[in-house]
Amino acid sequence: MKKTVISAITTALVVGAASTTFAATNPFSDVPSDHWAYDAVSQLAQDGVIEGYGDTTFQGDKNITRYEMAQMVAKAMAKSNSGNVNAADKALIDKLAAEFSDELNNLGVRVSNLERNADKVKWNGEARYTYTSTRDKSATKDKVNDDELLLRLEPSAEINNHWHVNARLDASTDLAKDSGNDNHGSSQDTDVSLKRIYADGQYGTTNIKLGKLPQQLDSDLLFDDEISGASVTTGKDLKVTLQGGRYDLTDDTNNTQVANVVGANGNDTADMASVGLQYGLGKLDMGASYHHLTSDNFKNYVGYKTSGSASDEANIWAVNGKYTFDHNVSLGGTYAENTEADSYEKAGSVELAYKGAQPENQGTWGIYTAYRHLGQNVALDPSYDGAWAGTKGWEVGTNYTLAKNTVASLKYFNGEKLDNSKDAEKLFGRVEFKF
Repeated sequence: MKKTVISAITTALVVGAASTTFAATNPFSDVPSDHWAYDAVSQLAQDGVIEGYGDTTFQGDKNITRYEMAQMVAKAMAKSNSGNVNAADKALIDKLAAEFSDELNNLGVRVSNLERNADKVKWNGEARYTYTSTRDKSATKDKVNDDELLLRLEPSAEINNHWHVNARLDASTDLAKDSGNDNHGSSQDTDVSLKRIYADGQYGTTNIKLGKLPQQLDSDLLFDDEISGASVTTGKDLKVTLQGGRYDLTDDTNNTQVANVVGANGNDTADMASVGLQYGLGKLDMGASYHHLTSDNFKNYVGYKTSGSASDEANIWAVNGKYTFDHNVSLGGTYAENTEADSYEKAGSVELAYKGAQPENQGTWGIYTAYRHLGQNVALDPSYDGAWAGTKGWEVGTNYTLAKNTVASLKYFNGEKLDNSKDAEKLFGRVEFKF
């Protein structure tokens, strides 16, 4: 959320200086004495709430960040704590402190328990409609159309200054069948499932997650899913992540084109341990990771260790990199390989992106083009809405914010199946209502 300095100062005036007599001298050359905000700017400068830009200018039309706003809130809080504001102004300052609590904590400003506990449980989520039309020349049914409605709720509850509990609850309906699926073969009116529930702890630059949590490494190319276990991530510019637990190998998306369970022997999970390094500084972001999975299911995968005895392991290494040329253009790529598979063992993606829809800002938009190669014995469950596991080809897409918190996306993939070189194509459309 950005605000102009003038509107921010108006807020600061109300909450920090409304009960003060304006008799201060204005230090800013670009705020004339007949300006409507002259008295407020002068008094707030004297009180130390604002400082300007060091060249005697105030630059009242310049946009500010939440961090800069938090700095002004912190100074207003200090004035409030000294007893120089009335009860109404104190209440407004408390509201601002609650809104900017995260930024204030980063500044080292302690927010009182009353302010922090004002809203311990926060609810976010989305309602969305998704349409897909998939053409797979090697499938029994050449063309599959699908319409889905989904309601997603994501509550977060604060336990103390270090720990939160997070969850994700999905309720979906297949409009083509007017039913959901309970992932055990029987249909029902709506599929309701608890996707995630985990404790999230933050100690300085170290983050700890315990429970059924989102995959912390390679979630785009390899694992768009959850792991039941734990993860630890530590570091600032160079982050080190350790992750371990149980990973469900079966596909629960009802997408018959996903090839990551070809030859799988029923519902099964794998023991999983991962380690990753990620470096980000300025315009460059890059990393590497290693995943070790063990399951008897791998012995049944098509193209898996056809030479010698069948393997019950997956040893996957991956690298990634992304360079942001400016605020609008970025080029990224990722590559992974499963050293235990004899075929379909490689996966990679290269993507060029321009801008991107911002849900909070109406009219923002973005486009991208990408080439993807998704070997199904390494890309077990990729997150791309166009290409799917077991395919390779080109994907293009765009998104646009129709109204605040309302985003429309359109994607198109055109390629072929890796196992038989037959055509594979998908059209994907989605409208999301975020709250």
